[in-house]
Amino acid sequence: MKRLLSILPVFLLLAACVDTTGISAATSKEPRGNLNSSVIVTEYGDFQCPACIVANDLITKPLFQKYASRVRFEFKQFPLLTIHEFSMPLAQASECAADQGKFWEFVDMAYGEQLKMGKANPPQTFQASDIAVWATNLGLNKDLFDRCTSSGIKQKAIMADFDAGRSIGINGTPTFLVNDQKIEKNDLALISAAIDTALKTAPAKAPVKL
Repeated sequence: MKRLLSILPVFLLLAACVDTTGISAATSKEPRGNLNSSVIVTEYGDFQCPACIVANDLITKPLFQKYASRVRFEFKQFPLLTIHEFSMPLAQASECAADQGKFWEFVDMAYGEQLKMGKANPPQTFQASDIAVWATNLGLNKDLFDRCTSSGIKQKAIMADFDAGRSIGINGTPTFLVNDQKIEKNDLALISAAIDTALKTAPAKAPVKL
């Protein structure tokens, strides 16, 4: 934490010099799945969290494949700044990708590429420069993306997610909620059971997708 506080004034000074024309401080990330569903699965995640990286493959993707037509899926930022050096840059990059309609694509790429690094022999280490490569691979407008990430303009929106999570008792990642029910264990079967229960009592609505 002391290290983060020591570099913060320098970061803010550099951010103040960035042209923010055409960039918004608000979040552009949108839910996916059945947007009209009254059953909402929310994941609080940190893109540098090893457990989140694994959960994306073993929990999030299977849930979406099974329930995409019946459930609304949302992602909330919960960067663990004191233990993950790149959690804020990664969160900012995802929000900047969302401005160009590529939030969920960035999520899959960030988790997928880091999972590959961990499986390498010897394991590779994530570097900040990897973010720029992912942006290029996603076909993002690099000028907008680079100015967005360099400006730090998304930090307030990211910390709004974080503070909202803390207010309801979130203290680690990944954490899944089905509607307002926090799932105490990151287990696919357990989360699926909670979704099935919620769907039984949910009012029927026609699917609406992005």
